[in-house]
Amino acid sequence: MVWCSKLPNVPVYNNSQMVGRYTHTHPEGLDFIFHQNMAQRPFFLYWAADATHAPVYASKRFLGKSQRGRYGDAVMELDYSVGQMLAWLRALGIDKDTFVFFTSDNGAAVMSGPKQSGSNGPFLCGKETTFEGGMREPAIAWWPGHIPAGTVSQQLGTVMDLFSTSLSVAGLSVPDDRLIDGLDLSPVLHNNTLINRPIFYYRGNEMMAVRVGPYKAHYWTWSNSWEEFNQGINFCPGQEVAGVTTHTQQEHTMQPLIFHLGWDPGEKYPISVVTKEYQDALSRITAVVEKHKKGLVPGVPQLNMCDMAVMNWAPPGCEKLGKCLKAPKSQPWKCDWPH
Repeated sequence: MVWCSKLPNVPVYNNSQMVGRYTHTHPEGLDFIFHQNMAQRPFFLYWAADATHAPVYASKRFLGKSQRGRYGDAVMELDYSVGQMLAWLRALGIDKDTFVFFTSDNGAAVMSGPKQSGSNGPFLCGKETTFEGGMREPAIAWWPGHIPAGTVSQQLGTVMDLFSTSLSVAGLSVPDDRLIDGLDLSPVLHNNTLINRPIFYYRGNEMMAVRVGPYKAHYWTWSNSWEEFNQGINFCPGQEVAGVTTHTQQEHTMQPLIFHLGWDPGEKYPISVVTKEYQDALSRITAVVEKHKKGLVPGVPQLNMCDMAVMNWAPPGCEKLGKCLKAPKSQPWKCDWPH
C-alpha cells in the first residue's frame, strides 16, 4: 500500500513519541499550552511551522489573500498563528511567565521560483549557502515584564545559544559534563549587553567562513554545483558575484575573501588584500580561527540524511512509532549531497 496525500503531512511529537499528524499545528500548540496551564505544569513548546518550506502551502482561509503568491499566503498564516499563540498566553494570564523566541534555521530559499521563494533582502544568496542570505535570520525575543518592548540589539547569536539561554532564564545551570557550543544570551535580553563573540559558518564538516566583529572571512566559497545550475537551479538568482558565488568549491584558506558586513552586507566587494584594513582584519580573524580549531572535538553523527532509518516510520492512521512499519537497520554513511 502506498500512503500519499495532497495535504501536508506534519508529524507532531510529545517528547520522543509521535502523537499525530496534522496539516496545521498551531491549534494543537494552543491545546498543549491550555492543558499544561490547567495542570499548573511548566512547559516547553517547540513549534516548527513548515508551511513556508517547499512545497509551500496555506489553508483555504489564507489562499490568495497576499500579494506575494502562495509564499506570501503562507507567511500571512504564519504571522496569524504566532499572534494566536501570544494572545492565548495573555488570555491565560501566563504571558509574563513565558519566554517566547521566534527565529528560523536558515535564510529563505531563493531557488524555488517566484511564487515559492522568499526574499533575503540585500543579503547574498539564500538557504543551503553560507553567504549572509543563507545564514542570517530574523530573531525576536518576547517576554513581557522582563524584556523591554521595542529594544533592538546588534548582538550576534546562533540557534545553538537557545539551549544555554533557555536554561538560564529558567533558573537552571548549563551541564558541565560536556562541551556546549552555545552561549547564555540572557544578559543581552535583560540589559541589552553586547557579548563579543565570533560566528563560524559551516557546511557539513567544513568551516566555510567566520565572522569577527563586522568582518567576515570566507575560507571556502560555493553556491551550488554546475550540474544543478545548468539544470536551472540557482541558489543566487540575480545576485551572482564573480569569484564569490562560485559553482565549484573554491578554497581561499591561504588568502581569505574578507568583507566588512557593516559597509557591504551583500558581500559584493571583497576588501583589497593590499590594504592595512585587510591585514588587520586577517590578523584578528586568524587568531580566532586557530583557537577555534584547537578546541574542536569530533562528534559522533547521530543522523544522516541518507539513512532511511531516521525517517518517520508511521503512516497516516498509525500514529505510534515502530508499531506499524518496522524501520530498516540504521546504516549511516557519508552520502553524495550536492549542497
